[in-house]
Amino acid sequence: MTFTIITGAQAVGKMTVGQELERLSGHKLFHNHMTIDMVLPFFKYGKPKGRALVNTLRNAFFDAFAEDADGGYIFTFVWAFSEPEEAEYINGIADKFAAKGHDVHWVELIADQDERLRRNRTDNRLAHKPSKRDIDWSERDIINTGEKYRLVSNPGEITAPSYLRLETTDMPADQAAARIWDHIRGG
Repeated sequence: MTFTIITGAQAVGKMTVGQELERLSGHKLFHNHMTIDMVLPFFKYGKPKGRALVNTLRNAFFDAFAEDADGGYIFTFVWAFSEPEEAEYINGIADKFAAKGHDVHWVELIADQDERLRRNRTDNRLAHKPSKRDIDWSERDIINTGEKYRLVSNPGEITAPSYLRLETTDMPADQAAARIWDHIRGG
């Protein structure tokens, strides 16, 4: 089984590329907003109860996925590299899959802020992420988060053997997914 982690800043294209990768590979996409948007009607994600509930739900899914020996899964995640606990969190997820003998692949998508602000308004994003439909708020969040956290890895920071970094500012999602799929298959 294959577990692929796609990381990058908000609106870099993680979900959209993940959808294309799902189409190419048959692996199932579990994008980060599937749990965030499930919890938001009850608790804000930024509050301790909301974050804890999101993590509990994700961990239940990850446990079930790790027991699955067939196919593969794709998970998307905004990684604040400036926060040490974020590395601990995402590495813990990867370790859960590696401990079961599954292949773990890491992909980092990068795009400039102007492109991410444009992507923040796409129909696909808004259809799949209800919390992003308040465009003014989500644009401020993209800008503020980028000022508060480092959302792009430093060279050599991700040391996993199966790591791919893609600059996607001018790369369509289907091309990015094809590059990732080639990488996963060893190409």
